[in-house]
Amino acid sequence: MPGRHWLMKSEPAEASIDDLARAPQQTLAWTGVRNYQARNFMRDLMRPGDGVLFYHSSCPEPGIAGLARIAGPPRPDATQFDPASPYFDPRATPAQPRWLQIDVALERKTRLLPLAEMRAQRALATMQVLRRGNRLSITPVTEAEWQAVQALLA
Repeated sequence: MPGRHWLMKSEPAEASIDDLARAPQQTLAWTGVRNYQARNFMRDLMRPGDGVLFYHSSCPEPGIAGLARIAGPPRPDATQFDPASPYFDPRATPAQPRWLQIDVALERKTRLLPLAEMRAQRALATMQVLRRGNRLSITPVTEAEWQAVQALLA
């Protein structure tokens, strides 16, 4: 069965594609997800080897900045237990964690594929990140969308 594909948003000031490239083994823990639907994608559907479109958000030019893959199974997000973290959740306990993290490994940094260019592609018209009001940090990407993005980045 072929792997699934995902678009994962990160603010470059927090974790950029360059941070991923400089990380040990070019792998980062994807922490700070505080949306139940995105958490459930990590828990229920993401598997090691799945492809990732690494998307820079909340920046002057949002867009896909690189390709990555899921590098391990989900596990409790340690930031939920740290009172000094902006992602601290006082209702979470080690015995009953509420939030997950997942490791992401770099495949390659790409040219920036800006949001405006993505919107101009008919093949990407159904992509969740392009829908008005979409705020999810993790969204599934169809095989056709994945191939269209690969072609644009070739």
